[in-house]
This record gives sequence, C-alpha cells and structure tokens, in this order.
Amino acid sequence: MQKIPISLAAPDMVLARDLFRNNSPAGIPICGKGTTLTTSLLSRLQQLGVQSIYVEGHPVQQDGDLTPEEQLAELDKRFSKTLDNKYNLMLRDIYRKQINDIMGEHGGRPSE
Repeated sequence: MQKIPISLAAPDMVLARDLFRNNSPAGIPICGKGTTLTTSLLSRLQQLGVQSIYVEGHPVQQDGDLTPEEQLAELDKRFSKTLDNKYNLMLRDIYRKQINDIMGEHGGRPSE
C-alpha cells in the first residue's frame, strides 16, 4: 500500500483504503477499498478537493524511495551479523516476502 498525491494517481490503480470526504472516517464515504480508479473518477476526486489517496502496491516511485533491489540489499545488510540464528533468518525471510509482495518484480508497477 502506498499513499500518493492525487495528482500522481492514474487509471487502473486500486484504492487500498476507503476514501472519506475531509479525510475523516466520520466524513461522508466517497469510494470503497478495492475501487479501480478511472479517469472520470480521478477528475471527480480532484473536484472534491481530495489531496491524497492510498493505493494497492507501490505504483509510484517518488524522490527518496528505494528500489526493491535497494530495499532487499538493505535488509540483507541489517541481518548479516545474525545469519547463524534461524529465528532471525525466518524474520528476514518474512520481511523479504513482504517487500516482494508490495513492490513486486516491477517495483509495484504493472508489468508491460
């Protein structure tokens, strides 16, 4: 899941959280989790003043974001001193799976 500015949202992205007016769960619901974005829906959200949304995956590379390869290298570096501990290895593998699930082999972007 990634929080992105509405200006970077694109058709076919999928909302990862329910979207409420005024960004408050007490506000009026606008769209539900799992909604696939369309050009017209994005235009309407901008008209409603929505500033940012949460989308599934990690479809937008922003300044300061690490690539999936960089994230996995950083993870391996952090666990490098504990490779003899099977529980730490299990934990590292859980984190690796999560990075791969979120970022995917295409950095969270759909394959071409």
